[in-house]
Amino acid sequence: MKMHLIIRRFAGAFILLSLMLGHFHSPYWLWFTAFVGLNLLQSSFTNFCPLEMVLRRLGVGKETSSDRS
Repeated sequence: MKMHLIIRRFAGAFILLSLMLGHFHSPYWLWFTAFVGLNLLQSSFTNFCPLEMVLRRLGVGKETSSDRS
C-alpha cells in the first residue's frame, strides 16, 4: 500500500477516534483533533510528516511489485 494512503487512513482514524472520545469522555480530547489537523496542514506546506518517518523506520509502506500500476 502506498504511504500517502496509509497516512490518510491514520489521520482519519485518529480524528474520528478523538471526536468520539471528546464527545463521550472529555472535551479535552478535541485538542488531539486540532493537533492532527494542524499537522496535516503543515505537512501540506513543508512535506514533513512525523508519521511517515515512523512508518518508514518500521518498514511499512514499502512498494511491492503488486503496487506498481
